Amino acid sequence: MIKYSDIISAQSTLDGIIKVTNLLPSKSFSQMSGANVFLKLENLQTTGAFKVRGAYNKIANLPKEDTKNGVVAASAGNHAQGVAFASTHQGLKSTIFMPVFTPPLKVIATKSYGADVVLSGETFDDAFAASQVFCNEHKASYIHPFNDPMIIAGQGTIGLEIYNQCPKVDAVVVPIGGGGLIAGIALAIKNINPKIKVIGVQAAGAPSMLKSIAEKKIITLPSVHTIADGIAVKTPGSMTFDIVEKYVDELVTVTDTEIAHTAYLLLQRCKILAEPAGVTSVAAVLFKKCDFAGKNVVPVVSGGNINMQLLEQIVEKGMMEEGLRATIQIIMPDQSGELKKLLDILQSMKANVVNILHERSNVSIPIGYVLVNISFGLQDKSQLDLIVDKIKERGLSVKVIK
Repeated sequence: MIKYSDIISAQSTLDGIIKVTNLLPSKSFSQMSGANVFLKLENLQTTGAFKVRGAYNKIANLPKEDTKNGVVAASAGNHAQGVAFASTHQGLKSTIFMPVFTPPLKVIATKSYGADVVLSGETFDDAFAASQVFCNEHKASYIHPFNDPMIIAGQGTIGLEIYNQCPKVDAVVVPIGGGGLIAGIALAIKNINPKIKVIGVQAAGAPSMLKSIAEKKIITLPSVHTIADGIAVKTPGSMTFDIVEKYVDELVTVTDTEIAHTAYLLLQRCKILAEPAGVTSVAAVLFKKCDFAGKNVVPVVSGGNINMQLLEQIVEKGMMEEGLRATIQIIMPDQSGELKKLLDILQSMKANVVNILHERSNVSIPIGYVLVNISFGLQDKSQLDLIVDKIKERGLSVKVIK
């Protein structure tokens, strides 16, 4: 079993290699949650996520005879980049297996750090199975993403940093996929001060650790579905399960809607770009999954490698939720000048048009009319009601699309 001394040793191994990431107090999130919130920004870590800590610690401690055929790993993205970076830094060849639906940004980044990438299977577990076959065939050293003492020790260095940066911390909130991050942090924190709470957060669509702890045995989910691809793990690790069961105080889940809104708020209020898996901890605080009122709380923002297409959706949805963007649907005469009348109304209200779509082929649209969907930006929520009223004054049927 991993020991606290292993985390201290890992800190020495990582010295000068990884960043001691900032602990950022957030006034906005403190006001929203009622807690004193300090964000641990592992999204600003080398390679864009915490995973490089464990990967480098593991690879740096491999016996030389175990590295002659290179290293192999499976990952949804962030572990891949960590292994690629660490291997190249140590002069080793790395082969990384990733699910076929891994965001292109993570694939490109992994290759840029020097790894050979193989896309295989639809989930992490599928990629993991394929990597095991390859590893055995090529007699390479396998770098597990979470179920390994050196990996867990490397991730645990975050716990040491959090305590050094905020000795009065009351609770640390940590995303969970396979469990390597929270296992390391919990082991570090509880050895420093057992009174500090450690809370684990999973996506509601991938609660493998939560269900395993509830059943007191490791559970494999039949499937996982969440926008938080970095923690979409069907089966937690055996080592991480044991540590979580012993040291973690509570496990909670957050929905994809809560995750997306939190990612939007982090970007808008704090100017922090983070991936869905990385914001689950902050979502748990904002949506008050535990009683954090008045407490010094540190959510670990574990990664920032987000799919750009997903980011676009998150921003657009967030703007709509805050009343800064709207889409309306209007049935209007299919005649020259009618669209201009509509645009004049929007211009008079200083609404910025984003997109216009005409539809004539729908059988529900009367002959001689056209269905218009128009999206536009707003300066505040009250504008939308005024725009709708002005359109209705023109005798047009208008519907707000949520």
